[in-house]
Amino acid sequence: MRIDVVTIFPEYLEPLNVSLVGKARASGLLDVHVHDLRTWAHDRHHTVDDTPYGGGPGMVMMPGPWGEALDQTLADGYEAGARRPALVVPTPSGRPFTQETAAALAEADWLIFCPARYEGIDARVTAEYATRMPVHEVSIGDYVLAGGEAAVLVVTEAVARLLPGVLGNAQSHADDSFAPGAMADLLEGPVFTKPPTWRGQGIPDVLLSGHHGRIARWRRDEAISRTAANRPDLLRRADPAAFNRKDREMLSILGWQPGPDGRFGPNPDAVEE
Repeated sequence: MRIDVVTIFPEYLEPLNVSLVGKARASGLLDVHVHDLRTWAHDRHHTVDDTPYGGGPGMVMMPGPWGEALDQTLADGYEAGARRPALVVPTPSGRPFTQETAAALAEADWLIFCPARYEGIDARVTAEYATRMPVHEVSIGDYVLAGGEAAVLVVTEAVARLLPGVLGNAQSHADDSFAPGAMADLLEGPVFTKPPTWRGQGIPDVLLSGHHGRIARWRRDEAISRTAANRPDLLRRADPAAFNRKDREMLSILGWQPGPDGRFGPNPDAVEE
């Protein structure tokens, strides 16, 4: 996969040289190119922003530098043999970035990231390039950052680990929280490793039992419990068919019950005042 990132802070993308993504680059599984947007700003101050039409606070990134940057990035990529580009624009107003989105992007051959600063990029840029390639406006959460570079790092790592050959164990991502294909998204429960006792704390006996069925049940119960505590919305929208008898027993213990539509929700009688 080829990845291009156009940014006014190329140094922000240095983490792409380390850890999992760095190894993927070193092994040739990822071909990453980072470009400084100011290269395509032609005044002496290398200006890339201006005041917004219609008034309002902040500045807006101008279409001129972005258009030239993306045209050159596309030309260079095509010349190098890259095909089927897709534009990824991190923005708080985009669709939520999920594991399903990561899996879809991992199917692409070439991703071009446009992390914005200030109040965002002139909307004509995305409109222009949407006529040439798929455009994905994505949000990594309901909060606002100073710029989109952090989101580029998040999305790149989420996508890279799904590429064939990147993870040492190809099965690893299949067991992740939010792994596609499950009828119910559950958070992963707690995990433990050696030593068996640390600062007076042991580990659950079931994990030492060697009984794979009991271990699987314990992990499932812990996943349900953690999801109920931290992301109850996932349980509320889960397909009831995703829960077997033991799951339903655990949900009942936690104070959840099926509603008229069969989906589970907290039992009002079990909620403390």
